[in-house]
Amino acid sequence: MNIVVLEELKAYIEPLTPDEHDALERSLLAEGCRDALVLWGDVLVDGHNRYGICQKHGLPFQTVQNPRFQSMEDVHLWMIDQHLGRRSLSDFQRGVLALRKREIVAERRSRAKAEADKSAAPVPEAPTGDAPWEGEAPAAALAAVLEPKPLQSREDIARAARLSASQVGMIEKIQKQAAPEVVAAVRAGDISLNAAAVVATLPEEEQRAAALAGKDELKQAAKRVRESRRKPKDENIEAAERAERADPAPAAASDEVSTLRQRIAQLEAENADLRQQVQMLSAQLV
Repeated sequence: MNIVVLEELKAYIEPLTPDEHDALERSLLAEGCRDALVLWGDVLVDGHNRYGICQKHGLPFQTVQNPRFQSMEDVHLWMIDQHLGRRSLSDFQRGVLALRKREIVAERRSRAKAEADKSAAPVPEAPTGDAPWEGEAPAAALAAVLEPKPLQSREDIARAARLSASQVGMIEKIQKQAAPEVVAAVRAGDISLNAAAVVATLPEEEQRAAALAGKDELKQAAKRVRESRRKPKDENIEAAERAERADPAPAAASDEVSTLRQRIAQLEAENADLRQQVQMLSAQLV
């Protein structure tokens, strides 16, 4: 059997760690290759690690064709869905796959809609009969191509990757802003998503230097960024307290207002007494 291994597909999903690869090799040597390799014609789609180990040790294996593949996009989407279900993937890896799926689905939907709009033409009134017009075909074709459902929001992506929307936002920031060395660190689990997203706000040279210094320095860099964000707020509070101690005018003004209110209340009471006395005198004169 002629099996074609495309480096594009082999590298499309995160590779196994050395420990994972060793565990798989031990399992295949002990139990054989029980799961069939998935092919698209002669192209190997799923089972690259198993295929390599079987070739190395001369182990027999089974293959199966997936008849649903019509394009390389179909292959990519299928691979993503298969690997999103793997428990061994990290949060970052699942988020990257879900974001990749969003891009593929959005692109193919946009392309399908453009082709449908281009091929659509005004349909004349049917003279007789119930036969559908050819103009209905593009809409039906479009409906078929528009699956799977697009991942339009962060919440959609989060559900697909079994993450929170905030985690998806961190992964997007890391992909857009992080230096390759920081991305490698988060892939290896040397730094958390939260810390990597914070470090990604630094200039690229500072990110690279921190990553090359090791995971402890990456964590310290994230800590420094967080502290620098809190510092202006703390300084503003301290400045306000210093100003209040240096300028007692606000407190003095408050005391003056209180004194005036007491004086007003006293005058109102005296005024009420005077009105009562006037009323008594008026009654006596009558």
